[in-house]
Amino acid sequence: MGASPSPASSPQLARTLGWPHLIALGVGAIVGTGILTLIGIGADKAGPAVLISFLIAGFVCACGALCYAEMASTITEAGSAYTYTRVVMGSLMAWVIGWALILEYSLVVSAVAVSWAGYAAPLLHDWLGLPMALMQGPSEGGIANLPALLIIVLVAGVLLIGTGKSAAANMVLVVVKLSALALFVWFALPHFDAANLKPFSPFGFGSTMSPDGIERGIMAAAAIIFSAFYGFDAIATASEEVRNPKRDLAIGIVGSMLACAAIYVVIALAALGSTPFTTFANSPEPLALILRQLNQPFAAGFLGITAVLTLPTVILAFFYGQSRIFFVLARDGMLPRGLAKVSGKGAPVRITLFTVAVVGAIALFLPLGEIVALANAGTLIAFMSVAVCLLILRVKQPSLPRGFRTPMAWVVGPISIAGCLYLLISLPQKTLLGFVIWNIIGLAIYFAYSRRNSR
Repeated sequence: MGASPSPASSPQLARTLGWPHLIALGVGAIVGTGILTLIGIGADKAGPAVLISFLIAGFVCACGALCYAEMASTITEAGSAYTYTRVVMGSLMAWVIGWALILEYSLVVSAVAVSWAGYAAPLLHDWLGLPMALMQGPSEGGIANLPALLIIVLVAGVLLIGTGKSAAANMVLVVVKLSALALFVWFALPHFDAANLKPFSPFGFGSTMSPDGIERGIMAAAAIIFSAFYGFDAIATASEEVRNPKRDLAIGIVGSMLACAAIYVVIALAALGSTPFTTFANSPEPLALILRQLNQPFAAGFLGITAVLTLPTVILAFFYGQSRIFFVLARDGMLPRGLAKVSGKGAPVRITLFTVAVVGAIALFLPLGEIVALANAGTLIAFMSVAVCLLILRVKQPSLPRGFRTPMAWVVGPISIAGCLYLLISLPQKTLLGFVIWNIIGLAIYFAYSRRNSR
């Protein structure tokens, strides 16, 4: 096998989390832009058949979650897929996966910040008179998205207070967010009309280019809204801060996936059944728009305000994961080791500030759709690596103690790999090109710096 877990002399994180914190972290990460924003993008690509896109993406993610649950309960060190790959396959493959995770977490934090700004900008414009040019990126005709940067800075400040306190605050906000989504279902479901689901699949199954230059189809939508389901991998990055990792990590990962799958099915059915998909396709706030169409302005306003208050739970979960990935890479010497220093409370201050600089710059200027597509590429590669690591360990060390064993591993693992690969090639060609360029840069950094300095 590859590298061993980090020695005791390395900087260590404080163990303050239990399984309720982990489920809240997972639900906070998963239920966010996926249902609040990406359902509009998905409907534009697949029509009412975006329901099938949700099911496909959710099934692939469920297989990935089972693989993550076993690996997280076996290798209980921070770093998620990067650490599993380093232990099982060595430093080069670990760097490739770590580099993909940097892409995933950086872009997801940025994407959710941009989504949050989409809900916050109208409120800030009406209440404070702030010019829209300072609340939108260049692609939307603005100068820079300052609200997106602001929320990133505020979330970083919460994390620096300490993981235990920020996790408790996250649990409260998750409850508020789920209450608002329940209110949406309450108002939308009575208006359900099966006619709104016809034609069910206007753009077909596979990912094909439409005359307007946009790739459409059920799989094209699934490849984009895949990010609506991931988030449980942020739980795996918390391994070193969980009081009973061999038990609680599996509960947190599988529990949050099951809870969110049920939530998504109900909300998607209510949205698509109550309003023609063309009404909210590509809207930056589709659920609020649907409520306004149903003549429920108060509920729409409440949902918008709730999104502003609670979308930061998604940013918090992924920002947390990003800072821990950076932390482990720095501790291993893949990045400068000075970034891995922790405060007296066990919080990685330097790496948190470094993360603010990276994701803040992205959120200021890039549009949501491109950010999400490229983030998905990094995630899909990481998911595949976890499934591969699971199968390798089952062969090489079948008797290794595991806190959780994936059922039917030789079925679930290959399905996760094949499903992720199919979703990866269904992404836009521009996205795949950007991902290749990202990895070329990553390999250059590895051979120029990381390989010589890693422990």
